[in-house]
Amino acid sequence: MFPKVPDYHKPNKPLVPTGLGVFYVVASVLYLFLLHLFLEGGTPEDINKALTLAVCILFGGFMGLLDDWMDLRWRYKAFFPLIAAIPLVALAYKMQVRTAITIPLIGTIDLGVYNIYYVLVIPLIVTVTTNTVNQLGGLNGLETVCPAIVLIGLMIVSGQNALLLTVPLAVWLTLAFFNFQGKIFVGNTGSFSIGTTLAAFAIVSDLKWCLLISIIPYIFNSSLILLNYFFFQTKANVSFDGVKLVSNHRRSLITLITYNRPMTERQVVVAISLLVTASTFIAVALQLFWL
Repeated sequence: MFPKVPDYHKPNKPLVPTGLGVFYVVASVLYLFLLHLFLEGGTPEDINKALTLAVCILFGGFMGLLDDWMDLRWRYKAFFPLIAAIPLVALAYKMQVRTAITIPLIGTIDLGVYNIYYVLVIPLIVTVTTNTVNQLGGLNGLETVCPAIVLIGLMIVSGQNALLLTVPLAVWLTLAFFNFQGKIFVGNTGSFSIGTTLAAFAIVSDLKWCLLISIIPYIFNSSLILLNYFFFQTKANVSFDGVKLVSNHRRSLITLITYNRPMTERQVVVAISLLVTASTFIAVALQLFWL
């Protein structure tokens, strides 16, 4: 039913079904539309949040599915998330959400002037989050466990908004379990949709700083990849000897961890997951006690 691709980090490179992130997209959109229906008697803001998240996840899933089909170059798909930002911009503008951003040690800056928040900040958050999440993958469990950690952190400090993603989180954790076991890949459909989910949920819940701090390992990984590519025209890759991964360069977070240090695939995934857990814990703590 689903296309199969080789798992390059397993002996004999077994074929594994990919693109199962579509289950997350379908289940999440159905749940959010049902929530939109049952919230009919609630406030317009609650209703619009559910609908907006559903549209954003649907857009993210479509972009990922298109990439899975056509294998688009990064120069093109890097700007895809701008499409998913449109419903967020519409919601933010219609509901007149808080456009001010509090910068630690500096103060609060209102970015509503000249609509900067709508035309620049929201599209930037969606684009950066979706692309950085999509870039950190390639190992069993890495592209599913780490986003789940960030999403749980955001939900902890989101109050009643956590209801919006209870079912989507449950579906994603199920996919993460099988992905960690090496039985499935969620594909770009999954990574794009979960990246869009993180950005959209952070915006509708006014948790922008919490998101930014949580995804620092993602941003660091993307920065390493892009700097090496643009300045040295080199790409990150790891060698697999049938048991462990090892790298002779430091061009990504994965190659940095395995630089002259052979590790199993699961050890690398656990190490990066712990980094994301640490950044998310700091983000949650700051959100609760400072921001």
